[in-house]
Amino acid sequence: MNHLFVDNLTVIDFAYLDPSRGLVGESWIVDVVLGGELDEQGMVFDFSAVKRSIKRVIDERVDHRLVVPADYQGLELARDTGNTLVWQLRDGGRIVHRGPQEAFVLVPGETLITSAVAQLLERELRTVLPGNVQDIQIQLREEIIEGAYYHYVHGLKKHLGNCQRIAHGHRSPIQIRRNGQRDLTLERHWARLWQDIYVGSEEDVSDRYVDDQGTAYVTFDYEANQGEFSLTLPEERVYMMDSDTTVELIAAHIADQCKRQLPEDSIQVKAFEGVGKGALAVR
Repeated sequence: MNHLFVDNLTVIDFAYLDPSRGLVGESWIVDVVLGGELDEQGMVFDFSAVKRSIKRVIDERVDHRLVVPADYQGLELARDTGNTLVWQLRDGGRIVHRGPQEAFVLVPGETLITSAVAQLLERELRTVLPGNVQDIQIQLREEIIEGAYYHYVHGLKKHLGNCQRIAHGHRSPIQIRRNGQRDLTLERHWARLWQDIYVGSEEDVSDRYVDDQGTAYVTFDYEANQGEFSLTLPEERVYMMDSDTTVELIAAHIADQCKRQLPEDSIQVKAFEGVGKGALAVR
């Protein structure tokens, strides 16, 4: 059998639900191997078609969605009430997500593993690839990051694309330069502060309350062109901003906070949004 491979085909930026960590932002790099007979061009599959067809399926099925392990006993799904997901956390709290069906995807398992998502994508790809392609292997992997990073989730209601979904996320490095030199202490501080965090906009808050167990919750609601979105989660798992949460505004916010702490120093923040992209802010 002949094989074709494409490394770094794309990056999946998404969020998932975990029994302990809660709502987690993640970024996975996608590598693809296709096996089969050569076609009349002497190819397993044309490289341009790989990038176009396979990337489209990956983007449509997982990218910028909330990935939900379907076999977790603490999951409740009510499609008759606007696709409402209730996720019971092991510490006694809960996360409630409501939105259009395309905003989330169910995968087998009690917790999220890369192989479950890879198998889902492989099944989908078999329906769009030509008959000479007999074998599909998807590898999903995290970026190797030297230094501090965090997992964050957000939603951008003003975005015209899939970033408008209220629970999508990223695994992102953070680089902070103080007077021209990397400040590892500041980087580690923000990595700890934003470990498995939801970065919310104050203007999207529709409710705050404390339940019978004494847990404080915050609810975000907004309407975007894909539909109505709602997310409720424990307030301790939220970091609030007074602005939208684009990566440009995130970089500016972190730079402002660092400058407030160190007013005599020059600050440069390089905030990534997933792999290989992001925003710079200088103060």
